[in-house]
Amino acid sequence: MRSFSVEEITQIVGGMLSKSESPSITRIAPPLLADENCLALALGEEEIANLSKSKAKAALVPLGVNIDGFTTIEVERPRLAMMKLISLFYEEPKIMTGSSNIHPSAVIDETASIGENVQIGPNVVISSHAKIGSGTKILANTYIGNNTIVGENCFFHAGINIGDNIKLGDKVILHNGVSIGADGFSFVTENPNNIEQARAEGEIKDQKTEQVIFKIPSIGGVIIGNNVEIGANTTIDRGTIENTVIGDNTKIDDQVMIGHNCRVGQGCLIVSQVGIAGSCVIGDRVVLAGQAGLADHIEIGADSIVAAKAGVTKSFPEKSIVVGIPAVPRKEFIKQLKTMKDAQEIISKFRKFEPMLNDFQMDMKETAKI
Repeated sequence: MRSFSVEEITQIVGGMLSKSESPSITRIAPPLLADENCLALALGEEEIANLSKSKAKAALVPLGVNIDGFTTIEVERPRLAMMKLISLFYEEPKIMTGSSNIHPSAVIDETASIGENVQIGPNVVISSHAKIGSGTKILANTYIGNNTIVGENCFFHAGINIGDNIKLGDKVILHNGVSIGADGFSFVTENPNNIEQARAEGEIKDQKTEQVIFKIPSIGGVIIGNNVEIGANTTIDRGTIENTVIGDNTKIDDQVMIGHNCRVGQGCLIVSQVGIAGSCVIGDRVVLAGQAGLADHIEIGADSIVAAKAGVTKSFPEKSIVVGIPAVPRKEFIKQLKTMKDAQEIISKFRKFEPMLNDFQMDMKETAKI
């Protein structure tokens, strides 16, 4: 079990130490779950209040929080400090490789190229002319397709599927169940179908003839940049002709769908259950919040934020904040909410005077009879 002094931890996180006691720290935990050998993580008001009930003798706290009789390490950016601490105690999943770096059940084509210090777990398949960069670790039951290039120091969790002609940069992390390089969702009918009619004419005409739906094969690839992390069960389709591209340092959550021909910029954050239809262009440092959906062939400019559950049907320029279904700029969305609130007040006033209006109408009818 690893152990650190509070002085060592203070230096690691770049904090300011106010020492009452000098416990030996062997793990980190929230205040209510911490014992005397834990560093309590009191990053918010509730956790700070819970320190009075904690068995911990030391805590990580925001800058300016000082508690009498308690050893505190004050930091300017608590979550950044927490990341550094978790890295101290984190242990990577172990790769069962047998007596060598490659498990005997792994199937590696004789034309594949394996770099130095590569670790390959059970039942991994590496196809013809694939290249695996030095220091990469691949857990069990992963498939890597023909002519696919994997960079250096990547980490693949169990059950990854990577198709043919895919290129991944250095330090790429793929979590369980990721699929990269499946065919895109591309089909065509011999005659205009309902979708084409709706787009062109704004309506769907009667169409009782059954049409054959032809698959459009995908012959493009996928290019993943350096230092990209992709969450569990996320799917990234290959391009139809050109490549689908994910930029350097982009982080993608679990259960995200990125369609064919999409181009995602650098440093983007894409949260769980986002769906991006084909041929979209996402600028650098864009944030797509949970369950946002993007229609095909639209562009989101750099440094934009798309709010959770937004339904994006058109392009937006850089530094946009878009909200709602269909998505609109945040200021317009707030204006819409105010309009709805005003409308509710008008309706309430109308209902108050509705009996008087009805009486007036009755009087007018009676007057008309005379």
